[in-house]
This record gives sequence, C-alpha cells and structure tokens, in this order.
Amino acid sequence: MDQLPLGLRLADRAVFETFWPQGNEQRVAHLRDVASGVAKGVTWLAGAHGSGKSHLLQAACAAAPAARRCGYFPLAQLLRLGPAALEGLPQLDLVCLDDLQQVAGQSAWERALFALYRELEECGGSLLAAAPESPTLLAWELPDLGSRFTAAAIQVLRPLDEAAQRDALMLRAQVRGFELPMDVARWLQRRYPRDMGTLYQLLDTLDSAALIAQRRLTVPFIRSVLLGRAQS
Repeated sequence: MDQLPLGLRLADRAVFETFWPQGNEQRVAHLRDVASGVAKGVTWLAGAHGSGKSHLLQAACAAAPAARRCGYFPLAQLLRLGPAALEGLPQLDLVCLDDLQQVAGQSAWERALFALYRELEECGGSLLAAAPESPTLLAWELPDLGSRFTAAAIQVLRPLDEAAQRDALMLRAQVRGFELPMDVARWLQRRYPRDMGTLYQLLDTLDSAALIAQRRLTVPFIRSVLLGRAQS
C-alpha cells in the first residue's frame, strides 16, 4: 500500500479488526472488497459524527494489497491547500476522501473533484468518499458531480446501541493491551457524549494515565484523572 507524501499518516489501530461491526457487517464487507479491488467504482460512506467513517477509510488503505496504490486524504485538514491538494491523485488505484461535506458547494473544489472522478473512472481506479450525509443531501454547485455521487454505492453506517458501544470500548482496550472493566465502561457512557470518537479519546487518555500511575482502571481512578484534566 502506497501513500502520497502529504504529511498524512494512517492512525494507529485504524484497521478493520479494531472496528466493532455490529449492525454494519455488510457495510464492512463491502469496504473490504473496495480495499482488495473486488468492488470497483465509487463508494460513498455516510454516518453521524463518531460513527467510524474515518476509521474505516483508513482501514481500507491499511488492508489494501501491497501492490495496490492507495491514499487517505481528510479534506478538513487539506482545505488550506486548496483544490491543488487533489492533483496527482488519479495515479492511485484507490483514493479515500474524508469530509466531503467540507468542500461541497465550493466551485473550485467541485471542479477538481469532478476532474478526479473522471480520471479515476478512465484509469479504472476506485474512489471511497465519506461525509455525515448521503450525497443527495449536500448542496452541490455542479449538478453533474452531485448526480455521479448519488449514483455511487451508498453505504450508511448504523449507530451502535449501548451494549455494542461497550463491546467496542472493550475491544479498543484489548487492542491497547489492557482490560476495561464493565463498570468503568458503563460509567463513561453515562457521563460523556455517546459517540465513539469521544469515548475512544477518553479511553486513550485514561490508559496513558493508568500507565504513568501504575494503576488499574477503576471508577474512583478515572474520576480523579478526568477531574484533574477538567481543572488544568
């Protein structure tokens, strides 16, 4: 798997094996096919904030065969570079574009996207795009671009229920090499926003604090850590 030298790296642990798939098994299977090259063309991944879109786009890059050139490009981070950030991407076999909502409605960006779309189509490349909404709900400046994205294979992620969220948190803890007690997982769910992005960040913070303090994760310990964090 090749990446363009834009200073963007795939996040550690952003692989299919660390994504809890409950309710999204078919969507994950489709993205695995996109990564391998079995599923071609354009796929649009929609889902609420924290549903795992960025994780899955990066996982597709990580799972691609070594000979398959691919790259992950979060448009929210590339906005300052302008549409020129998309130059050269048609040379890739798989382009994963995150945060499409950031550039929808901007003429220069849309023209660059349309050119990328057509070049990938001509070269037999694949495009995996992600946004909170489906393409039909975005205000496209170029109707032709909007219609092409609307005709893509649209995959909408389903949110995890409470039990599945706890399972996902425990999987994250297992990957990091520690045990997350059930009472701690429930405590986090009750007191913090229930999107997985926020919960994962909290879990990573607590893991680092526990390593420094040489403590197990208990409710009293995480209370002290998060209280100190709020007061600092």
